[in-house]
Amino acid sequence: MTAPLRLALDRAALQHNWRALAAMAGVACGAAVKADGYGLGAPGVARILAEAGCRDFFVATWAEAAELAPLGLTVSVLHGVREADMALARTLTFARPVLNSPEQIGRWRASGGGPCDVMVDTGINRLGLDRNALDAAAGLEITTLMSHLARADEDVADNEAQRAAFAAITGALPAERYSLANSAGIALGPGFAFDLVRPGLALYGGIPRAEFARMIRPVAHPEAELLQCRLLRAGDAIGYNAIYHAAEDMPVGIVNLGYADGYPRALSNVGRAFAGDAILPVIGRVSMDLIALDLRAAPDLRAGDWVRFDFDLPKLAGASERSQYELLTGLGTRFERVWTERTVS
Repeated sequence: MTAPLRLALDRAALQHNWRALAAMAGVACGAAVKADGYGLGAPGVARILAEAGCRDFFVATWAEAAELAPLGLTVSVLHGVREADMALARTLTFARPVLNSPEQIGRWRASGGGPCDVMVDTGINRLGLDRNALDAAAGLEITTLMSHLARADEDVADNEAQRAAFAAITGALPAERYSLANSAGIALGPGFAFDLVRPGLALYGGIPRAEFARMIRPVAHPEAELLQCRLLRAGDAIGYNAIYHAAEDMPVGIVNLGYADGYPRALSNVGRAFAGDAILPVIGRVSMDLIALDLRAAPDLRAGDWVRFDFDLPKLAGASERSQYELLTGLGTRFERVWTERTVS
């Protein structure tokens, strides 16, 4: 069945973004593909990045790791191992746990041990081994020792404090390699790169810091089919709560897209779509699965035609008061995800 809603995904842009981040970092560059590849489809994202040269992939859970099993990639599971995860963790030999606590370390040792990653906390105070508990990791076969920056998208002293704390830990806990920087952390300078960087948001077109504005390309382009075209008469309102009234007679298109698909309700009377170069403003309230568009710039559009929605992540984040992460990971399951071979104009 052909869906009336699709996500045109730019393969060339995704690979470009990974290569640009790898070049900026100057060290090995992995990829965070958790949350179903930030909403774009983890298997497709991982396959395309592997073709570009990526060798390290990061997911949140063992269920996410299992989805990547057919690809034969190296995967790290950031949330470690619960007791309920152990059977699957021992089956998925391509995946390593990122051990976060003495309890997880003990569980891993009791099940036979082997190669693993370890997360240490340097100030974000989420998951991670406390600095006063490093002895719990002594003797582990640590492939990657990592930590996570809390404020890399800001210019604050906390970043250097975390970097220095992590550098001190690297001298106390041996590992094959060390990793600190996320997407934003890559832009903080070479001192934050260590041996491996772990970008996420910027891979998918997000701009966590101004340094990325000219180098990162958008990857996701929502497109929707016009279900109906109609004439809105001067003075008529459209949609819930009548928040838009036509100043003149105007053609209107109704598309199969709404907040159930991750298109923010806050973009009512604010968002826009495109038909070629023609700009089609969103008019009226964004509802659960329908949006109205002003077709005056493209009056020849008819039901069955497709339009592309503006998905400039920083601009949409500002307009909708939702983070760029939310906009990506909130893309719904009703989209048909289609990888294109060249950049969408």
